[in-house]
Amino acid sequence: MTRTSISLTVRLPTGVFCQSPVTRLVVQAENGSFGVLPNHVDFVAALVPGILVATTHDADELVLGVDEGIFVKRGGSVDVCVRRAVRGASLKEVRDKVRTAFFEISDHERTARAALARLEADIVRRFAELKDLRP
Repeated sequence: MTRTSISLTVRLPTGVFCQSPVTRLVVQAENGSFGVLPNHVDFVAALVPGILVATTHDADELVLGVDEGIFVKRGGSVDVCVRRAVRGASLKEVRDKVRTAFFEISDHERTARAALARLEADIVRRFAELKDLRP
């Protein structure tokens, strides 16, 4: 059976970000960009932060910035599961949003992880001190 559209669903940890029937889409994986049409073979790919561009039946473009995640094509549907996503009217707008939102958050995550590592090291040190105080 020949399909004319793909049911695209972009999922975040908090729920569905967007859902739309599309005629084609292009997304970035670890080994480069790839395109998918309605009758493409089923497969799974690991995504890297980048731009997802999908074409709707009206020939409009749906432009999304997506974080790292998983791409699953199965039958007539595509599920994109990512940590974060942003939507914009143009490629430039989405690219700017991705740069500011994703990379700024990454800096905050690095700072938080460093603070957590210091706390963990401090807890281990204190337990070691308590062990030394035992009679």
